[in-house]
Amino acid sequence: MNAPLGAAVAASLTLASTLAANAGGYTPPVVDSGVVAPIVETAPVGDWAGGYAGLTLGYAFGGDDRVGFTETESGTYLGDAGDLELSGANAGVHIGYRWQRDRWVFGPELGFEAGNIEDNFSFSNELGGTTDVSSKIKNVLALRLKTGYSVRPDLLVYGIAGIARADVEYKVAGTDGSGGSVSENRDFKNNGYIVGLGVEKKFSDRMSVTGEYEYANFGKTARTFELDGAATTQATPDYHNVKLGLNFKF
Repeated sequence: MNAPLGAAVAASLTLASTLAANAGGYTPPVVDSGVVAPIVETAPVGDWAGGYAGLTLGYAFGGDDRVGFTETESGTYLGDAGDLELSGANAGVHIGYRWQRDRWVFGPELGFEAGNIEDNFSFSNELGGTTDVSSKIKNVLALRLKTGYSVRPDLLVYGIAGIARADVEYKVAGTDGSGGSVSENRDFKNNGYIVGLGVEKKFSDRMSVTGEYEYANFGKTARTFELDGAATTQATPDYHNVKLGLNFKF
């Protein structure tokens, strides 16, 4: 066999073996693009669910209870006597439970508050003496619903809406020109409502601090006094309240 013929035979054998190796089909070359698919991470959500208890310290202000007297028998309006602008410090305890759906947090809270939310004023009466009117919120029992959103794992903002019952001390005392004096208490309890906003910040898994603003209104309650003939007034206690609190999660 001469050299050209041998080269041709060798090339034929090489081609045959290549075709045999690829008899199962064409296999395209693998090209590494070097691009890695990004990993999408879900932002962490704080755990706010469960029971908790706590306490608050607050200061009430901006109450507006206009006092005007009406002669009870005739219905004649005797005029305005003045305004009771309720304000003062208060403290409370509360217990509640929260559920959580993703970032939304909601649940009831039962609270009790007491303090010195009060005011008084005096005016000259027709007997030549003075009349003193005073009102004081002795305590408040409230059931609140708080609904919030976890803007960060350790930070919750929420709205407040609830019903409340206030124990109110309402008093009118008077003197006359001869030095005589008389005093009458017409204490009462009345239902009302509370609305507000709050924020809560965790500083550990179980402990957090709160800051809240609330408005409380306890409607109208008629009070009749017999100091100088029967006269009736409408007690309308309300106030704004800012509070700082501490919560402990069970």
